[in-house]
Amino acid sequence: MQPRLAAGLRVAALLRRMDLTGRGAYVVHRGDDTAGAICLTVLRPDGRAELWGQDYDPMTDARVWALQAEGTPRDIDAAAARRRATDPDLWVIELELPEGEAVAGLAD
Repeated sequence: MQPRLAAGLRVAALLRRMDLTGRGAYVVHRGDDTAGAICLTVLRPDGRAELWGQDYDPMTDARVWALQAEGTPRDIDAAAARRRATDPDLWVIELELPEGEAVAGLAD
């Protein structure tokens, strides 16, 4: 299994990377600084929203970003709230991304 950076450090790097590219990124819910999981809510210019989370891929022994839900921003906020209800250490980060921009390239 790959060594993992602390969640707080990964979030800080993501926020900085988004700031440097001029895109919006916001901490919606702060999780545990050390071991919290991270999920991303992505807002697209056309009004759609997506919820991304990380899954473990045993074939590559790595974490991969997986699309977990699509819908309206309200639907995605509700899905993130359900995840937080079962995982209080979860970080929820909201990103504003243009159409077609991949999450994996930004968040790893």
